[in-house]
Amino acid sequence: MTNTIVELLCQRTSSARLSEPAPTSDVLEKVFQTAFRAPDHKMLHPWRYLVIEDVARERLGEIFVEAAKRQESGRGATLPDVKADKLRAMPLRAPMLIVGIASPVDHPKVPEQEQILSCAVGVGYMLVALQSLGFGGIWRTGEMAQDDYVKEKLGLAGAESIVGFLYVGTPVGEARIPEPLSLSDYVTHWQG
Repeated sequence: MTNTIVELLCQRTSSARLSEPAPTSDVLEKVFQTAFRAPDHKMLHPWRYLVIEDVARERLGEIFVEAAKRQESGRGATLPDVKADKLRAMPLRAPMLIVGIASPVDHPKVPEQEQILSCAVGVGYMLVALQSLGFGGIWRTGEMAQDDYVKEKLGLAGAESIVGFLYVGTPVGEARIPEPLSLSDYVTHWQG
């Protein structure tokens, strides 16, 4: 079993082109259970996830446009129609989006950064789980993940942050698996 897991991890890739179908609720339950197995010091469960499908994706696109308009207005500019159209279409690139939200808990022994990383590991686990079940995904962030208006409209509380938008669906076309990296370029053994 370990070899299967290691091979899957070594073959993991992002799928930028995604179509229907999206995972069913039964598949999503399994995928979320993998996310919940992320390292979690003191078992704080410092995460939550939003699933966005159907017309809610269109509403998210409108939120992106409004956020960008507010950003441009703050700079004394207006949002070009081309950029508005691109933002509006972003959530439509996949039949489902999962928003990974770090939801830190105040704890004297577990720094907030560690809790954010726990959520990020969960998102990574979901990508692997999706691929193992025949689906694909791509993790995106960008300025919309940092925007206060977007966070407000998605219902984030004060200390919460968006770790990423996970676009999910069925991959279109052949997956491009990157060549393995050389360990000597990235790994050293510290001798003290």
